[in-house]
Amino acid sequence: MNHRLSEEQQRFYADHGYLTGLAPIYDTQGVKSLNDGMAALYKLLDPGETPIEIREWHEGSRFLFDICMHPQILDYVEDILGPNFYLWASSFFTKDPHTPDIVSWHQDAYYWPLDPPESCTVWLAFSDSDQENGAMRVLPGSHKAGLVRHQKSDDTDSVLTLECDTGSYREDEQVFLELKAGELSLHDDKMIHGSLGNHSDRPRVGFTIRYSRTNVKCDLNVNPFFRTYHCRGVDEYGHNPRFEAPTDFYGRIHKEYCNVETENTTE
Repeated sequence: MNHRLSEEQQRFYADHGYLTGLAPIYDTQGVKSLNDGMAALYKLLDPGETPIEIREWHEGSRFLFDICMHPQILDYVEDILGPNFYLWASSFFTKDPHTPDIVSWHQDAYYWPLDPPESCTVWLAFSDSDQENGAMRVLPGSHKAGLVRHQKSDDTDSVLTLECDTGSYREDEQVFLELKAGELSLHDDKMIHGSLGNHSDRPRVGFTIRYSRTNVKCDLNVNPFFRTYHCRGVDEYGHNPRFEAPTDFYGRIHKEYCNVETENTTE
């Protein structure tokens, strides 16, 4: 039997903009299968490409598509977004041991040509994620302010070119979302979040999956490659292109057919 979010957990997400402490999605053997599959996908990368290029590969890989459509994950998302929602993006975010790379404070929705901003991100841990190896950090409740001003980042270690205006957050309120491999967190698309470098001898590997309510429309003039995969309920709006599941188990798509470059480089 799948777990559902309690009323208390749903209130916590609504108030704080994120949620952890959920039942694991994958056990030890499941985590091994995840990482074996990831290794198979790595072999499909072209020379010079890195894991960040594995964006929207759920469109070509049944392995990744089935993760995105895991019934337990969809149950959690349904308890956040309601009965009608779709999948539209996925990406790997990896931090090698001792990498100084950080992700500046930002809001996902600022980068996405989606209206209204009513999306939820699942961050699935393929490896343990903790403060030492660069776990994601969030500012609780920051989603309630809506979209805030972003400015050009001057931090040379940041993988993002834009970051939240320094007057829009208080870093001393940060919470690190520490996860064991096989666990996940959920966060609102307006949540201010980021991550620090990996100071450990261990890699940090996360897989993000983006879901939106069916009333959320993409501006196809900005992102002509936007594809949706219906997850639950009904699509009463028909705002966005809708596609079927891939057939290749370890397929890929090339980056020129991905969402626009800025969309899915945000953790």
